[in-house]
Amino acid sequence: MSGMEAPVRASLANGLRVLLMPDRALPVIGVAVHYGVGFRSERPGYSGFAHLFEHLMFQGSESLPKLEHHRQVQAVGGSCNGSTHPDHTAYHNTAPAEALERVLFLEADRMRAPLLTEENLRNQVAVVKEEIRRNVLSRPYGGFPWIPLPQVLYRSFANTHNGYGDFVNLDRATLTDCAAFFDAYYAPANAVLTVVGDFAVDDVVELAERHFADVPARPVPDRPVLAEPFPGSDRRDERVDPLAPMRATAIGYRLPDPETDLKQYLTNVVLAAVLGGGHGSRLVRRTVHDVPGAMQVSAACGLFGRPFEVRDPDTLVITAIERSGTPADQLAHTVDEELADLAERGPADAELGRVAPWLATMLHREMQSVPARAILLGQAELLFGRAELVAELPGLVAEVTATEVAAAAKALVGSCRAILTVQPGAGR
Repeated sequence: MSGMEAPVRASLANGLRVLLMPDRALPVIGVAVHYGVGFRSERPGYSGFAHLFEHLMFQGSESLPKLEHHRQVQAVGGSCNGSTHPDHTAYHNTAPAEALERVLFLEADRMRAPLLTEENLRNQVAVVKEEIRRNVLSRPYGGFPWIPLPQVLYRSFANTHNGYGDFVNLDRATLTDCAAFFDAYYAPANAVLTVVGDFAVDDVVELAERHFADVPARPVPDRPVLAEPFPGSDRRDERVDPLAPMRATAIGYRLPDPETDLKQYLTNVVLAAVLGGGHGSRLVRRTVHDVPGAMQVSAACGLFGRPFEVRDPDTLVITAIERSGTPADQLAHTVDEELADLAERGPADAELGRVAPWLATMLHREMQSVPARAILLGQAELLFGRAELVAELPGLVAEVTATEVAAAAKALVGSCRAILTVQPGAGR
C-alpha cells in the first residue's frame, strides 16, 4: 500500500473539501460523504439523534421523493448506505463509473435540503426503535461492549451516553429539532466528499463544482472538546443480560491521543494485537487453547474493534465470552500477568513478526475494495486531516519496536481501567 498514489485535494467556495483517488483498474466508482457529527456531538435529551438523522437523509429531498436516492443508485446496478459513528456520519455509494455524475447529484441534493416532514420523522423514529430492539434488546450481548463499557470508563455525557438512541429522547424529537440539527452539522464546510475509482481528476472537480457549489455555506460548529481526566482508580460495573448464555467481560483502558501522540497510539495498536489479535495472540493461546476458560477473546484499539475510528479519547478494549465455571476476574488476572511479562521482557521477535503482517493484511484486504477505500480515506481526512495515514499505517506499525511495546505495557500495568461484567440472567 506504500505505493498508493497521494490523493488529490480540492475545495469549494462553500467550504466543502473534496478528496479524489483515481483508480482505472475497474470501471467502478466509490463515493463517500463524511460529516463531522456523531454520537458525541449530541446534547443531553437528544441521545440517538445523529443516528436518527442518518435515516432521515434517505427520506427524500426538496427535489426528489422519499427513497429516490436508493432507487436511482440501484437502477444502475449500484448500492448505497450510511453509518453513524462517535465523531462522524458517513454516506457511501458504489456504482458503475458512468453513473458518477448521478451519484454526485444525489449527494449534493440531500446536502442542500433533505425532505424533513412529520411523516418521515415519525416513520424513521419507529424504524430506529425497531433496529435497537433487533440489534440490542433482543440479541444476547446486544451492544456489548461499545454501549455499556464507556459508561464505566468515562464520566462526561458525550463519552458515556448510548449513541444508538434512547426511546424517550427519540419519541420527543420534533421537526424543529431536525432542522436545527441539519443547519448546525450538515454544512458543506463540515463535510468531506471522497471519490475513488475510474475517473479523470479534472472531470470530477468540474462535476463537484457543478453540483455542490450552490449548496449554501453555513458556519461550522466548534469541534467539541471531549477529553476528560484519566480514572484515578479501577472502575467496575456488573450487569445482567437475560439472553446471555455465559458471562462476558470487557476491560477498557484509555489510549493516547492519536492526533498529538501518534507514535504511542500506534504502539498500543501493536500491543493490543500481541495480546488478543488473532489465533496466535497471547490471550487466545492462554484462555481459549491452553487452559480453556473462554469461548472467545479479543483485544483491539477502538470500541468497534478498529483503530483510528474516533478522535481522543479512544479505548483499548479486551473482551471475552467466558465458559461456565471460570472464576470471576479470571480475564483481568490473565491480562495483568501478560502485561507484566510484556513490560519486563517485551514481546518476542516472533510475536512482532506476526503482528505487523497480520495488521497490514487486514488493511490491504479492505483497501482492495473501491467503496471501502473511499470510506477509509474520507474518514481519515475528516477526523485527522490526513487521508495518507491509511496508506502509511502498515509501515508505521512495522516500525514499532519490542522496547516500545514493553513501555506501553508497563504504562497499562500502572494505569486504572474499567472492568465490565455481564452476567447471564434468568432468560437464558
